[in-house]
Amino acid sequence: MNTESILNYLSELSQNNNREWYHAHKGELKEANAQFEELLQELILEIGKTDSSIIHNVPGDLTFKLVRDTRFSHDKSPYNPAFRAHIASKGKLPVPVGYYIMIKPGDQSFLGGGLFADMFKDATAMVRDYISANPKEWEQIICDPDFQKYFTVQGTALKNVPRGYDKEHPQAEFLKYKSWYLEYAVKDEDLKDPQAFLTTAVDIFKRMKPFNDYLNKALADFEMPKR
Repeated sequence: MNTESILNYLSELSQNNNREWYHAHKGELKEANAQFEELLQELILEIGKTDSSIIHNVPGDLTFKLVRDTRFSHDKSPYNPAFRAHIASKGKLPVPVGYYIMIKPGDQSFLGGGLFADMFKDATAMVRDYISANPKEWEQIICDPDFQKYFTVQGTALKNVPRGYDKEHPQAEFLKYKSWYLEYAVKDEDLKDPQAFLTTAVDIFKRMKPFNDYLNKALADFEMPKR
């Protein structure tokens, strides 16, 4: 497992973000992608020791494409120079929530957990309803000193508590949210020792699990929209 080859390829792609360079360096992409999938396989095996719901996953099914959709973006660069994957019980689908990893040069890498997708209104409503009905369990998770040492709950949010929810609710601030997620920043230097990084990633993901478990209980009946 060579994480430096991943960083090197992505750094060069970032500096040469055009189709000509991309197609001329398919060999480097293939090698970097193989190393990323090897990392994912190690993560699956290690995380699977405490979360058996993800152990069946195949690394190649968990990754996201480098190609960007530029139709509605001012930035017309064709590629996102980042390797990304989501490891959950149903693979890379956003629900159930699981363990997200993004490797992006320039100290932009991170390990993530929770619900990133706020476009699914049913999912947002389910989580809000669950927090509303189970505020103490939520508070126990996010106020745990060990949790607060590593994480801050992030997400897009409304200015006010949405209609139908108690404005004086003890978790009113989180009822404003449309997504609820965690990010643990990873520097380029942290990625240069693959075994040390793997150990850190497994530890961080283990610490995220209670947060993920809470959200997955809220989302137990969620069904992805049919295309």
